[in-house]
Amino acid sequence: MLIDSHCHVNFNAYNKDDREIIDRSLAEDIWLINIGSEYETSRRSIGIAENYQQGVYAVVGLHPIHVTGDVTESVITNGQTQEVTTRREEFDYNKYKELAKSSKKVVGLGEVGLDYFYFDRNEADAKAKKNLQKEYFNQFINLASELNLPLVVHCRGHKDNPYEVYDDILEIIQGSDKKIRGVIHCFGGNSSQAQKFINLGFYIGFTGIITFKKKAEELQQIAKEIPLEKILIETDAPYLAPEPHRGQRNEPSYVKFVAQKIAQLKGLNLEEVANTTTANARNLFNI
Repeated sequence: MLIDSHCHVNFNAYNKDDREIIDRSLAEDIWLINIGSEYETSRRSIGIAENYQQGVYAVVGLHPIHVTGDVTESVITNGQTQEVTTRREEFDYNKYKELAKSSKKVVGLGEVGLDYFYFDRNEADAKAKKNLQKEYFNQFINLASELNLPLVVHCRGHKDNPYEVYDDILEIIQGSDKKIRGVIHCFGGNSSQAQKFINLGFYIGFTGIITFKKKAEELQQIAKEIPLEKILIETDAPYLAPEPHRGQRNEPSYVKFVAQKIAQLKGLNLEEVANTTTANARNLFNI
């Protein structure tokens, strides 16, 4: 058994075949956690989860890219690349609180955090945008503490300084007086930062990037170094499809390729990786 701890079958990329995708995953004994990125996709993740007695769960949150402006991204849908625009959303603490409390299938808050990828580092209002993301992230920390739910933390830095955002996330978590737990989703920081998150009680999430043949060496080394007991596996579907499906639309059943790569890197058998990462996800999300 495996658990894809981070996917988005609640996104428009699966408008026509979400049930088929989920059923294929469950047939392989792969459970999944659908992650929200703003209010509507969060609400949709709950609706999907409630169609299944077990194996499908929901996390609700507001992605930091939706905090600071409209965002257009490329998404592969039915084999074709489409441009999808998501509008800026104001964070409403009570609205998200009620949504998180609306179903027992909600097992966490996310994805939330910081994202500097689209900022022009010379942009006059870049600092203000970063501060707004930090303010909302702090509010989600408060909400996670109030509801006793784990956080699914998104970190993505600017291409010129990819590690800055991880230091900022660490500073916020270390400076909080709230007792929180969570996972650093799609980890892309350095080895020292990974260890600091682990010391704070967080898990490290690895996606299909770890299977890539180029420019994944540092990430693979981190996966080798850190304890298996602190690792979650995830797809981030529909994005970041692993080898041998790189460049295609991703799906939860492909999380097995992430597990296989971790087993290879650590010199372990797949069963041990499956058992431990599944136990990790169950423990964090109280499944």
